[in-house]
Amino acid sequence: MPEFCPRRRGDFVPRYPLRALLGLIGAGLALQVMAAPDAANADVDASTTASQPIAATEPAVAATPVNSDLDAPLFYQLLVGEMELRSGQPGVAYQVLLDAARRTGDEALFSRVVNIALQARAGDQALQATKAWRDTLPQSVAAQQMNLQLVALLNRPAEAADPLRAWLALTPPDQRSSILLSLPRLFQRSPEPKKILAALNPVLDTAAKSAQTRLAARATQARLALAADEPAEALSRTQEIAAEFPQADEPMQLALELMGKLPAAEALVQARLAATPQNHALRLAYGQALVRAQRTVDATREFRTVTLAAPQISTAWFGLGALELDGHHPQAAENALTEYLDLLDKAPSPATEAQEQGQREARQQAWLMLAQAAEMRGDLQAAESWLKKIDSPERLTEARFRRASLLARQGKMAEARVLIQTLPEDTPELLRSKLLAESQLLRDQRDWQAAYTVLAQANERLPADADLLYEQAMMSEKLGRYDEMESLLRQVIAAKPDHFNAYNALGYSLAERKIRLEEARSLIAKALSFVPDEPFILDSMGWVEFRLGNKAEALRLLRQSYAARPDAEIAAHLGEVLWSNEQQDEARKVWQEGLQRDAKNESLQETLQRLKVKL
Repeated sequence: MPEFCPRRRGDFVPRYPLRALLGLIGAGLALQVMAAPDAANADVDASTTASQPIAATEPAVAATPVNSDLDAPLFYQLLVGEMELRSGQPGVAYQVLLDAARRTGDEALFSRVVNIALQARAGDQALQATKAWRDTLPQSVAAQQMNLQLVALLNRPAEAADPLRAWLALTPPDQRSSILLSLPRLFQRSPEPKKILAALNPVLDTAAKSAQTRLAARATQARLALAADEPAEALSRTQEIAAEFPQADEPMQLALELMGKLPAAEALVQARLAATPQNHALRLAYGQALVRAQRTVDATREFRTVTLAAPQISTAWFGLGALELDGHHPQAAENALTEYLDLLDKAPSPATEAQEQGQREARQQAWLMLAQAAEMRGDLQAAESWLKKIDSPERLTEARFRRASLLARQGKMAEARVLIQTLPEDTPELLRSKLLAESQLLRDQRDWQAAYTVLAQANERLPADADLLYEQAMMSEKLGRYDEMESLLRQVIAAKPDHFNAYNALGYSLAERKIRLEEARSLIAKALSFVPDEPFILDSMGWVEFRLGNKAEALRLLRQSYAARPDAEIAAHLGEVLWSNEQQDEARKVWQEGLQRDAKNESLQETLQRLKVKL
């Protein structure tokens, strides 16, 4: 067998991390293995500590001396192997020691051989050694586990079933579920998840026939199907276990993950909550899933429900405060956040330093949000009093931005900008945050040209940053430089093809100017392909449909958008479509709601002036 050699410097090899596989004999170190999905070699980082190493079996120390089974030829063979390894000949060492491991059937020696191959970044040879280990010691759990891990690492889905089946057979029935539930994480880096699902399904179907492992097997199939982009199969499995195990958490976790892909999954969560309305943990998780889906109105309802039923749960008050603030309800946000801080003050002292740090950071975040709520109400003195409490370095940029905003509202724009400009910029991320904060400050004051200048300079200092280019494009639009805006947005799309906001912004701009409407619809449809339920992008699609004369479809989309997020700009569009559809009373109601949330919204004000509507 040829000697192992490291890859040439500069070779590009895709790498897929996997949890560490093996402890080094006698050293107590561990190896983290990285490998290409189709490569014969596995790349190893010996400096990383294993999270779940398979320890080499160490012989027990006897109370009285015993004669060793190590004869002279075996001793010589082991000595030669170690000497070859020390002299830089891992291939020879691998051959010599693997032969010794086969002859002796020693677990520690097999483990040593696998380590040699992994250190030499020779994934195929490591896999061969584990197969020899399994053949020699078919009752070895460590051998089956190592074999399966390497199969996952090297992307050999067709070879996964046998070691998994053997591992399960060697494991007590009450411990098999944990093995099954670990499989999605083990194979999470696989570039061929559909093949993983196909390879493991027969083993999982067999495990599902046992009452002890049925839940774990079906849940694992659902997760693997989800990873393989088979949401219908994932939902079917989830519905099956939800019906059979009405108290289990696993189907609810799956349903929450599936909500973004299949609306039918949400019905499972709602049914469980209807049956167990006091399941506050599930309701909070449901609320978080609704936030991720941009359904802030529905999310607010769920968090509020928890605060009413279980006011002692502090996280519910925090979530409610954040949502009320996002919905431009500053007084409601203040009420919720004050309750949250009161509960923190009454809570037992943190048991660990980490918990104490977490609680301190939570307070700082709440104070920052309270400052924003007070500013929103126009109480600048209260806002400043909250900001004075904040001393966390992690909140420096946010706190400085809020102080600058307070100065700007008092007409002290020069001082406000200096406050932002003196922020540190030691790293690209700090510099980026600082420049975005200054541009946002100028945008809030509607100084489009100054904001544009800051962003143009930012893109010179941090070239090819898609988000900075996007922000500059938005300022180009405000300045009426539509050709430049389009050029910048197309640069964003070229650099980051999944930047859905860029597709949406360009499509919406075309629709707003009543030009190239079919292209606008295609661009917005592309954005929706990434985030199907995003309210602002649904609003854009409704607006372009209105421009195309499709009032019924426009109304449907805008109602859906406004129900999920009753924003003032969405209210402007929905109201106009209603107005044009001879539904003036409802239009006025929607516009009034929009003004209550944001009386200065440009789109809403322009709509009312253009249509000559007085509320």
